[in-house]
Amino acid sequence: MSFLGKKGITLCLISLFVLVGAVGAQDGPANRQIEDSELAGMSWDEIVAAADGSEVNWFMWGGSDRINRFVLEFIGGILQDEYNVTLNQVHSGAADTVQLVLGEKEAGVDEGGAVDLIWINGENFRTLKQGGLAFCGYTDLLPAMANVNPDDQTILNDFGTPVDGCEVPWGRAQVVIVVNTDFVPEPPVDMDALLEYACENPGSLTYPALPDFTGSVFVRHVFYNEADKIYADEGGHRKLLGPFDEEVYAPVAEATWATLNELEPCLWRSGETYPAESTVHEQLYANTEVQFFITYGALGVGGNIDNGIFPPSTDSYVLESGTIGNVHFTAIPYNASNKAAAMILANTLLSFRGQLQAANPDVWGSMSVLDPSLLTDEERAAFDEVPRHPAHATPAELAAAALPELLATWLVRIEEDWRTNVLEQ
Repeated sequence: MSFLGKKGITLCLISLFVLVGAVGAQDGPANRQIEDSELAGMSWDEIVAAADGSEVNWFMWGGSDRINRFVLEFIGGILQDEYNVTLNQVHSGAADTVQLVLGEKEAGVDEGGAVDLIWINGENFRTLKQGGLAFCGYTDLLPAMANVNPDDQTILNDFGTPVDGCEVPWGRAQVVIVVNTDFVPEPPVDMDALLEYACENPGSLTYPALPDFTGSVFVRHVFYNEADKIYADEGGHRKLLGPFDEEVYAPVAEATWATLNELEPCLWRSGETYPAESTVHEQLYANTEVQFFITYGALGVGGNIDNGIFPPSTDSYVLESGTIGNVHFTAIPYNASNKAAAMILANTLLSFRGQLQAANPDVWGSMSVLDPSLLTDEERAAFDEVPRHPAHATPAELAAAALPELLATWLVRIEEDWRTNVLEQ
């Protein structure tokens, strides 16, 4: 199991923010368009033919055995059997992968790059796109895009960054609170109650070190909660949902750091160390070392119960104060060696078959990005028949509690200031 003390977290964060700062300006170099690539003018059938017999390198977060099995066995099986394409899954976080592509660009490797596809969203996509590191303009060629709502703002914009044909959606996520009801028979209903419970029951709660995505979203929930109080007469957290504004940010940030510093001694190991990533936090929960686990995988909890990973007393729920949700995407780097196979992989993930398989709670429990109104009656019926585990929040509960993500510029600032104002205090 991996943990980071405060010094180790600080070094990791410094590396990340050097990368963000290097390519984080509002305007950056142009991204490569399909018209300027070897695929220019090709039809979908010609792209499929170009990928025949090749290998595609997908760099993706690999912390879930269930997701890895879905990717390698189901998606990889389709690629091999139907397209004669071999899927090579490379376990790598999005930030590290973007840094790899940036390093290749700085070294002049504008063709034949190591990365064909990235699982990405949020600030990492913003960094990729603003650094001129993305391949764009191909998404309309993918047959599966016909079942995606072309006006869905959560798909047109990724944490506020316009997608502009540089990403393909492949799943939705929404935060739920996972709780062991043997220890917590009446779970706290909102963020204030959760923080209060943590300090009444020291060691029951923790969160991963930022910039881990679940650690970051926990901090953003506290941030929203403070904004709901400070701007109660001005829309609460909705006042944050626009371009970064220092005057709006400052009072909410001050209150958030005060709350998190007050919380820190109540955390697991008294906040002297944080889980290095969400998988470590998940293991702490599985071992009953903590009583709560925060996850974006709203429909994946039941599989961990049935597989014996989580205690049978596990339940999941959304906070009455709301939980944050988003869409995750795949992106092709500008210098990818095998853009044709990467497009096939992105399309397979987005296809009805891929989305239905991922939605099965025994497989993953991912929330689909397909628009039901664009599916056939048979396809809609198939989604309706996907079982819901009793430990899962209902679709209606998730929809009613859904909170939007902040623009990536807010995320970068929050994560950097967490280091200065919480970690280093």
